[in-house]
Amino acid sequence: MGRRQTIDRNAVLDAAEAVIREKGINSLTIEAVARAGGISKGGVQYCFGSRDAMIRAMIDRWEAEFDGEVAAMPENDGTIAGQVRAHVAATAQSGLASADRAAVMLAALSMSAGQRAEARTWYTARLREIAASGADAGALRLAFLATEGVFLLRSFGLVDMDDAEWDAIFRDIAATAAGGGETGA
Repeated sequence: MGRRQTIDRNAVLDAAEAVIREKGINSLTIEAVARAGGISKGGVQYCFGSRDAMIRAMIDRWEAEFDGEVAAMPENDGTIAGQVRAHVAATAQSGLASADRAAVMLAALSMSAGQRAEARTWYTARLREIAASGADAGALRLAFLATEGVFLLRSFGLVDMDDAEWDAIFRDIAATAAGGGETGA
């Protein structure tokens, strides 16, 4: 009796990312991912069930990776201010691969009302946490929004920005965030 084959979900997600990177979000199909991953369409469907579920799994994986990076940053002291500073630092260190992932994620969000609602909920909660963090919440909010804005502008290729300019912008954002500390608790 043969050993039952297992399919590596992360390998399938890697294949899905490759399809999107090479051909765009509209080319993401179960069949294209199966071809790219060297598995059957049934194998992809077994892992994720649908294209939307596969996109959701990609977003979940990216979010978990980024959350891990933020948590590991020395700026993250557990306070809201420290978390925002760590978010800024982790974004500043992200490369063009992260920008590609963000563009994919946003394209996917634009296609799915459910995924837009999840993103809206996350951003709303984050901004409320920042607002409740203390007297310097304005500086933290500006740093957070500037981080997201410059990341998205670069991700979508809406601004030409070399690494030196990227670094300079993030020094400015980090300086803004450094002014935003928690008062009281």
